[in-house]
Amino acid sequence: MVLLHMLAGISRRRKGKIIVAHFNHQLRGRASDLDEKLVRQTAARMKLRVIVERADVKTFAAKSKLSIEMAARKLRHEFLARTARKQKLNVIALAHHADDQVELFFLRLLRGSGSEGLGGMKWRSPSPADRTIELVRPLLGSTKADLRLFARENKIRFREDATNASPDFLRNRIRNELLPSLRKDYQPALTKTILRLMEIVGAESEFVGSVAQFTEVKFEKLPMAIQRRHLQMRLVEAGISADFDLIESLRQFPGRFVSISSTISVARDALGKIKMREERGNKFCANELPIRFKGREGEVDFNGNRFKWQIRKSSRGIGFRRSLSARPKSEVFDADKVGEEITLRHWRQGDRFQPIGLKSPAKLQDLFVNAKIPRNRRHELIVAANGAGEIFWVEGLRISENFKLTLQTRRQLVWRRQLP
Repeated sequence: MVLLHMLAGISRRRKGKIIVAHFNHQLRGRASDLDEKLVRQTAARMKLRVIVERADVKTFAAKSKLSIEMAARKLRHEFLARTARKQKLNVIALAHHADDQVELFFLRLLRGSGSEGLGGMKWRSPSPADRTIELVRPLLGSTKADLRLFARENKIRFREDATNASPDFLRNRIRNELLPSLRKDYQPALTKTILRLMEIVGAESEFVGSVAQFTEVKFEKLPMAIQRRHLQMRLVEAGISADFDLIESLRQFPGRFVSISSTISVARDALGKIKMREERGNKFCANELPIRFKGREGEVDFNGNRFKWQIRKSSRGIGFRRSLSARPKSEVFDADKVGEEITLRHWRQGDRFQPIGLKSPAKLQDLFVNAKIPRNRRHELIVAANGAGEIFWVEGLRISENFKLTLQTRRQLVWRRQLP
């Protein structure tokens, strides 16, 4: 409502065209209808055209398997873009403010976003529903307290969304619980500090993105940050959700296809280009490779995946300290518990595994579900079993409880996947 009054004042002075667009999410019953009524009355009093659309967000969210928040956002942006096109306008003004930015930072931080996400909303950006239409956020530098004061001084009516107090939404818990605690006990100037950090991270992210967009250097020679952004951009261009695990799998293992759905797998070539292939259904792979540990170390190749192993002594009491020095992508086991012979193979139906910390074995399928490993990717994962058939290592999961190092460990087996 503050944004509307400010833009109306500018429009009168510059003879601009303003249309009010309101989307009724129908999430709060009569309260949602009163919101719509206030918008209609205000626009009529200001002699502005108002366009209203309604949608049952809850039903749409259930059918689309989206959260309420994501479903509301999708429908709202589609409505705004559709309205702008019909009215032959190419700019949509939104009222996001500085407090929204801070909440968004912590929301994305807790969800594991990268630098692009932590950079927050931009003053100007393309609409997610139509990239030919520009979104502008004139109030992004103003706090909610500033806007409330402006509304009070200028007698601007507004309605508070009652669901803002509901603890059912993570954003609300961040707003009402986390941020007040941080401001009280850790940083009174939290908003200023986070906004400054977002500006720095956002600028660095833009630089990385610009380099990744136009680089012609061989992929393997690029810095890690550029590699990741390059793959993220290529995946998005291909219409693929670019999560961190997928990007890392592609980055580290060129030519290795990774399942992203029940029918599609992707890989990247030596230049960082994305390749897609259609899968004809997943079957359990019967391939296996018996290995006998001879000497102190060695290397093996299993279906194009290379592994290096090393046997070393473990003095009483220092086994744990030594295990901490293992190189990245390596795991350390009690060599005597593993034995001299192992078998490398893929996951099979009925496999059971006891990750470290778990009191009893569980079905690998259940562990994959809990770890949110996509169904089709599970068939590609490699497992290692000892001579008795007991699995002591599963790619992507914790090591086995029964083969971990203890104070009684005399010899260690260091197991490491070799990067290409």
